[in-house]
Amino acid sequence: MTDHTTKESTRSIFGDLLTHATNLMRGEFDLARAEMNDNLKSAGAAVGMIVGGVVIALTALNVLAAATVSALTEAGIAAGWSAMIVGVTLAIIAFVLAQKGMKDLKLSNLAPTRTARNVRRDAATVRESYHES
Repeated sequence: MTDHTTKESTRSIFGDLLTHATNLMRGEFDLARAEMNDNLKSAGAAVGMIVGGVVIALTALNVLAAATVSALTEAGIAAGWSAMIVGVTLAIIAFVLAQKGMKDLKLSNLAPTRTARNVRRDAATVRESYHES
């Protein structure tokens, strides 16, 4: 083989490698975009469920709180203390539920983890191919 043929062969391999790397990156970008869209749809559905749950819970809690205060008052606890007991109990429950909802909506849960894993794998493959040639 002549030097000219070797140079052309090297250019051809480098050109193919560049084309494959470009196509690979384009595919990974498309995958990341699709995965982010799926994750954002899931987050939107989660927010909608939280809002719907809050609206219904507020209505139910008004009725249940009044009934519980009434029951505690009939059981012999002063009306003011009955209301305080019910209010504090509901506040604690609300806090726990809100914390759970916020935890579920963390940005780390929305990250494109499959795409990141694929990019790391592809980078390792390209490094191996580069070192072999």
